[in-house]
Amino acid sequence: MQMIRRQFLMVSSAMLLGACAGTTTRESTGEYIDDTAITGKVKTALLQDKQVSGLNINVETFKGKVQLSGFAGTAEERARAVTIASGVPGVKSVTNDIRLK
Repeated sequence: MQMIRRQFLMVSSAMLLGACAGTTTRESTGEYIDDTAITGKVKTALLQDKQVSGLNINVETFKGKVQLSGFAGTAEERARAVTIASGVPGVKSVTNDIRLK
């Protein structure tokens, strides 16, 4: 009886851990938390920079890949936003979808 119970617990645990794993289209719980932290750090860095209008730039992160969108006043501001985002620890790549006003 105890062996059956142990096997049941092992199978149940394996299924639960498998449900937490990420896929190519979904994130694991840990990846989601990491991406949320990266998004916050990128947004903070953009807001602190005097050359970038951080309020006009949206930041999304998926598995360390950052996507910037929104509007910039100049091409230099647009490029600066990418440079800032690229410098944040944990960022693997940056996609720049920022449009010029």
